Amino acid sequence: MRGHVAALAAVLAVTGCSTFGHERVAGHAEAVLEDIPGPRTGPVCPVDERYVDEPPDGLRPDVLTAWRSLRAAAERDGVHLCLQDGKRNRLQQQREFDDAVRRFGTAELAARYVLPPEESMHVTGIAVDVQPMASAEWVERHGAALGWCRRYDNEYWHFEYAAEYAGTGCPARLPSATG
Repeated sequence: MRGHVAALAAVLAVTGCSTFGHERVAGHAEAVLEDIPGPRTGPVCPVDERYVDEPPDGLRPDVLTAWRSLRAAAERDGVHLCLQDGKRNRLQQQREFDDAVRRFGTAELAARYVLPPEESMHVTGIAVDVQPMASAEWVERHGAALGWCRRYDNEYWHFEYAAEYAGTGCPARLPSATG
């Protein structure tokens, strides 16, 4: 936890603000969202203790607002969304990828489930993994109206946010993260 606080303090010192947006302000350093750490764990998911329900720290401000709207809509329908994985920094994503390479044997096989940092939407702060399965199914049925789309056939839990999805609908899903 101290590491997260230190990283946030460093970002605050560099940016002079507590939000992490994409708008540039003349004369101010820009925070590098990809370097801001996300939480490694969280409280136990109240509807399925096999998962955590981590705070949505580090999501881009527009994505955080959209996450809160999605979660509120689900709660109105009696569904609790647990955030199993949200924002990760490059180092966290590299560890996840390296672990997947060890488990699956090759980088090619691992990338079907965990992308390297330069390709992961978790690193950019626009992706969330929702658990348990029933909650993810609710997001798949209702999320597009709020800009949330499932992106991969083999990851029922992985959703990415883009405001335009609410108007255009979801793009075609890919078989896996590698296409």
